[in-house]
Amino acid sequence: MKQRLFLLLASMCLLAACNSQKRVWYLQDAQTFDPEAIEQQGQIRIQPLDRLTIVVNSKDPELAVPFNAATSYTALTPLASSNISSGNALQIRTVDEHGMLEMPVIGLIEVAGKTRNELAQLIASKIIAGGYINDPTVNVQFADMKISVLGEVLRPGSYAITHDKVTIFDALALAGDLTVYGQRKDVMVYREVDGKRHIEYLDLTSKDIFSSPAFYIQQNDAIYVKPNKYKAQAGEINQNRSFYLSLIGTAISVATLIVTITK
Repeated sequence: MKQRLFLLLASMCLLAACNSQKRVWYLQDAQTFDPEAIEQQGQIRIQPLDRLTIVVNSKDPELAVPFNAATSYTALTPLASSNISSGNALQIRTVDEHGMLEMPVIGLIEVAGKTRNELAQLIASKIIAGGYINDPTVNVQFADMKISVLGEVLRPGSYAITHDKVTIFDALALAGDLTVYGQRKDVMVYREVDGKRHIEYLDLTSKDIFSSPAFYIQQNDAIYVKPNKYKAQAGEINQNRSFYLSLIGTAISVATLIVTITK
C-alpha cells in the first residue's frame, strides 16, 4: 500500500514538473520535419524622421561629389566633413515628417515605405534619367535604428538593430530572453504605421506567430512582456506582507508610546 502511494505521489510530481516546464516552451505546436515557405517580408521600411546615410559612387568619383554634398536636411559626421572633396562623405540625412527626403541635385524624393534597396534603385534611376552619371552605384544605410524591450525579460532596455529581417525571437534574445515569470502567450508589440498606433499580440508557444505582421520587428517597435499570474501573485503577497508589517510596526510604536505616557 505504501509503495503504491509513493508511486502515485511520484507520478503526480512528475506530471506537475512537466506541465510547469511546458509553460516556458516556445512553438509548442511546431512539428518536426514540417518545412514551411518563408514569407518574403521582414525588410525594414523607411519611416518619417528616420536618419539615413546615402553615398553615391561612380567610376569617375568627381561626378558623384555633388550628390554627396550636405543639404539643409543633412547632419555631417566629422569623417564626412573631411572627406566631402573626395566623394566619400557619410552625411546623415533625415526623412521629414511627410516621408520626403531632400537629395542634392535631385531634390525631394518620397521615401516613406520603401526599403533601402528600393530607395537606392530610385536614386540611381533619377541620376541616370537626369543625364548626370551613367554608372551610379548608391548605398543606403540606416544611421541608427533601435527597438525597446520591456517587462519580464532579463535585460529590459533599448537596443540597436543593424540589419533587416529581425524577428521577435532576435529581439527577445537581445534582452536576454524572457524570465520564468514572462507570459509567453500574450507578448505585446507596439508599432506606429502611417501616423497611427498599432498593437499586435504574439503567442510565442504557437507556430501561428510566423504569419503575424509583428513577427518581423520594425525600427522603433516597443515589445512588452507581461508578468504571468505567478509573478502577479508573488507581487501581491509581497505587497500585502509589507503592508501588514508596516501596520504591525505602527501598532507597536503606538502601544509603546501609550505605555510610556501612562507610567
